[in-house]
Amino acid sequence: MKTDKANRLPHDREWQLQEAKNRLSQVVDSALHDGPQTITLRGKPAAVVVSFEEYRKLTLPQTGLSLFFMQSPLHGIELDLSRSGDLPREVEL
Repeated sequence: MKTDKANRLPHDREWQLQEAKNRLSQVVDSALHDGPQTITLRGKPAAVVVSFEEYRKLTLPQTGLSLFFMQSPLHGIELDLSRSGDLPREVEL
């Protein structure tokens, strides 16, 4: 049943489309517990069923911190980053 092992994760399982339709509950359960499930159409990978948690991980924005700051509405505003010359305050413990 498996075809192209090089492009799949070790725990992927392949399902022919008709088999996936007949056993949808099992496909979803396997995606939740065993990882991505590949659905094939005419012997070639056509779709992948993943858990919602995995989907969220895959679709989260991958913005780096520096890009985040460059895209900020505050980008270009000059900030005073000099240290204060005041003496430190005493704190009772």
